[in-house]
Amino acid sequence: MTEGQEHAPSRRRRRFEDISSRAYEHPADRSALVALRKLSGFDTVFKALSGLLPERSLRLLFLSDSVRVSDDQFAHLHTMLRDACYILDLEKVPAMYVTQDPKPNAMCIGLDEPIIVVTTGLVELLDEEEMRAVVGHEVGHALSGHSVYRTILLFLTGLAVKVAWIPLGNVAIMAIVTALREWFRKSELSADRAGLLVGQDLQASMRGLMKIAGGNHLHEMNVDAFLKQAEEYEAGGDLRDSVLKILNVLPRSHPFTTVRAAELKRWAESRDHQRIMDGHYPRRSEDKDTSVTDSFRESASHYADSVRTSKDPLMKLVGDIAGGAGDLGGRLRDKFTGAAGAGGGSGGATGGER
Repeated sequence: MTEGQEHAPSRRRRRFEDISSRAYEHPADRSALVALRKLSGFDTVFKALSGLLPERSLRLLFLSDSVRVSDDQFAHLHTMLRDACYILDLEKVPAMYVTQDPKPNAMCIGLDEPIIVVTTGLVELLDEEEMRAVVGHEVGHALSGHSVYRTILLFLTGLAVKVAWIPLGNVAIMAIVTALREWFRKSELSADRAGLLVGQDLQASMRGLMKIAGGNHLHEMNVDAFLKQAEEYEAGGDLRDSVLKILNVLPRSHPFTTVRAAELKRWAESRDHQRIMDGHYPRRSEDKDTSVTDSFRESASHYADSVRTSKDPLMKLVGDIAGGAGDLGGRLRDKFTGAAGAGGGSGGATGGER
């Protein structure tokens, strides 16, 4: 028995007919996309690039230098792709390619029609059920329409390098690239949820994320210990560590793997996920009647809950200040100098030191 067969769920998967991407989209994904669209100059850049991006060239590149998944090539991936589209009720199955690259990765790109690309490193790393979650993840990107913004991000990232020598030219592009990366990191959380809806096997999703972080050494890794890393990352350190976390994540297109795993596990255990599995979810046929105000309210509520429940020192400080818990300058000074909790008697001691 292979590892993939050993972990395969012995059950049929539920299909979500007419499911809207709103069912699994992370509130932060929608908020970041709204913020991105409001960024000065983004509309102009988006409209210009939509007509200029060499999408035909992109398709020809993969057609000529990668392997197109079909019944004759990587047939097991083709079956997974069709299954994922069936489960999420995506009528048109996207083209899918396997490209030679030892680094495990997958992406969904394209303007008019999405293309899914997976690397040989990923195919060789994951077992069948882990790969099924990844394919569902990319189909979730396609259903949400993420491929358009992902394509623009890839183009602008390359353009930023080319115009770095132009005074101020790189600054304007990098502002949009930074906003796109912020949105894309949030969109990954949405797509992880879509992957779980397709695979319907939380342990397979967790294993896949662990392998992406630590390689093909499952016998050396443990899901519970991996999730504890996320808890330690989110709660550990002081305000200086909080700032370093922000700086570390800014250049990345994906959230940190342990954070993704923890986010997905929380959602898998939530009432929202259970309602979807029970057949109660937003439908695409109702999208036109969706209230933008309600979406904003949901996103705002999510951020308020995140700040209130976060263990991160910076988020806790923000929550305290928002709740009227005292002087900002003094609290920042105490947090950074470690003087917090010194009490009223610290004033005399401080006065005698330099």
